[in-house]
Amino acid sequence: MVKVSVVGAKGRMGSHVVEAVRGASDMQLSLALDAGDDLSAITPGNTDVTVEFTVPSVSLSNVLALVAQGVDVVVGTTGWTDEAFDRVREALAKAPRAGQSVFIAPNFAISAVLADHFARIAAPYFESAEVIELHHPTKVDAPSGTAIHTAHAIGEARRAAGLGEMPDATQTDGGSRGQVIDGVHVHAVRLRGLNAHEEILLGNAGEQLTIRADSFDRISFMPGVLLAVRKVSSGAYPGLTVGLDRFLDL
Repeated sequence: MVKVSVVGAKGRMGSHVVEAVRGASDMQLSLALDAGDDLSAITPGNTDVTVEFTVPSVSLSNVLALVAQGVDVVVGTTGWTDEAFDRVREALAKAPRAGQSVFIAPNFAISAVLADHFARIAAPYFESAEVIELHHPTKVDAPSGTAIHTAHAIGEARRAAGLGEMPDATQTDGGSRGQVIDGVHVHAVRLRGLNAHEEILLGNAGEQLTIRADSFDRISFMPGVLLAVRKVSSGAYPGLTVGLDRFLDL
């Protein structure tokens, strides 16, 4: 049995994680902590993997604390930066237990991970690409971690193919064209009634490919969360791993 603790257990995502862990035949829920609770209660003695689903403003400090306590961590909180990733790597290099691991997922939905993968494959074949992410208005970060990850995947694929900048003759300060990430314009929509959606547009003269992933309910993320817990608990992924695609044999 994998002993799992959840940080952010009363939140929108954390509460689903608690129920998913309770329903998994190979896991047992150890601790369910929320804002104000003492993270030091989580130890290697009572926890194999901690799932952290909180908010961007506290996620990094939570992860660093858990690493220092000798615990492996699966992170679903978004809003991570390259600088934050570097701090996690530094913490893991000093971790008290050999082979400790932290896994961070821009998105746990299998559909979103596959959309990202398909975009990476398609990107070298198209002159233009843009990303639109659409979420509920209570999401605190924009653009989403998923969209940022997708833009980087497209940018990397285009560079590897030797492609230059995309055509764009728009004469603006860039504000209405979305944030430019790795040469890709990314647009964020916040609209009541939405949950989590991403649309990737790729175009050539006379043709367009659209890749779209829709998560209508937060339960769609739970198979990915449980997969990540199982992979991390296996000990086969020491250090920092980013992206559920690393666990899907893509």
